[in-house]
Amino acid sequence: MSASPRPMTTGETSGYDAVLLASFGGPEDPDEIMPFLERVTAGRGIPRERLEAVHQHYLRMGGRSPINDQNRDLLAALRAELSRRGVTIPLVLGNRNSPPFIDEALRELDTAGCRHVLAFATSQYSSYSSCRQYREDLAGALSRMGLGDRMQVAKVRPAYDRAGFVETTVELLAAAVSGRAREGLRVLFTTHSIPSADASVSGPGAEPGEIDLYSAQHREVANAVIGGVAAAAGEEPLPWRLVYQSRSGSPRVPWLEPDINDALREEARDGTRTAVVVPIGFVSDHIEVLWDLDTDATRTAGELGIDLVRVPTVGTHPTFVAGLADLVQAHLAAGRDLAAGTRWAEFCAAGCCDGGRAQLPTVPGVSA
Repeated sequence: MSASPRPMTTGETSGYDAVLLASFGGPEDPDEIMPFLERVTAGRGIPRERLEAVHQHYLRMGGRSPINDQNRDLLAALRAELSRRGVTIPLVLGNRNSPPFIDEALRELDTAGCRHVLAFATSQYSSYSSCRQYREDLAGALSRMGLGDRMQVAKVRPAYDRAGFVETTVELLAAAVSGRAREGLRVLFTTHSIPSADASVSGPGAEPGEIDLYSAQHREVANAVIGGVAAAAGEEPLPWRLVYQSRSGSPRVPWLEPDINDALREEARDGTRTAVVVPIGFVSDHIEVLWDLDTDATRTAGELGIDLVRVPTVGTHPTFVAGLADLVQAHLAAGRDLAAGTRWAEFCAAGCCDGGRAQLPTVPGVSA
């Protein structure tokens, strides 16, 4: 859907006149798969055989990724919720690696007369690939499109701890474990693995001996979810651990571990009979969830005699959508200034999450 000319919004004070949902993207046709994978991995030294393997995953899943449809559904649900609240600014989708690209989204908003754009990413956590790279992509798109003199874009800080995300996951996990025997049950929270070097510089930096921020944020979510489920059930917290999935880098480069398949083997040795898998690193059931969890990890669990129960991602759950609407409204109310004086101001300073890469221009980050 094209962005319509900028309408008036109820209670508008911020000057933001559009919202851009920035996402990873995915192929929607078999012919798009390999070009998509080559864009994703350009300059990262990913072995060709890994690309071929992932290409086959897409083909076996129907030759397309569901992520764009899922994001369109999310935008439609968010648009409806904001409209119900009297907020009617344009919302558009812009992808990093597939159409509609971020460049196209900004051109669409420019044509509609939008000048101050609030961007938020479907990636919820702090790291180069899940936060800073989006800020670089947005700045690069403004430059390529020649929009830097008439359009400003600011990206919402990682929203992993927003109540809508946590509360939705509490509801989904509680439903999944309801009525199940607790003996031999273990909750595995899973997220995308990233290079250990990137994890070590996520955010403004950890103190010596502290866990990396990327992992710490996931642990914060997991603790909140486990606590919420326990409080709702009036029972002791379920045992849990954080595991990783979807590694794609060179085997010579350390990435965050354990991989979920290795973790399942460890769980089998420890007597786990039911593994409840909660993909807190993702907001929708796209290809990495469908293949790496529902296909690969499920096969591993079956071979080990473990019953794998996969909890859905938050998707378009009403609680999550309401939380996103709260997020948008909070920024509309707060205005366009970076939240100076808060810990989040540090997260958007020069050098944050750069992973030792060349310093590319970025759009500012904002927190409300």
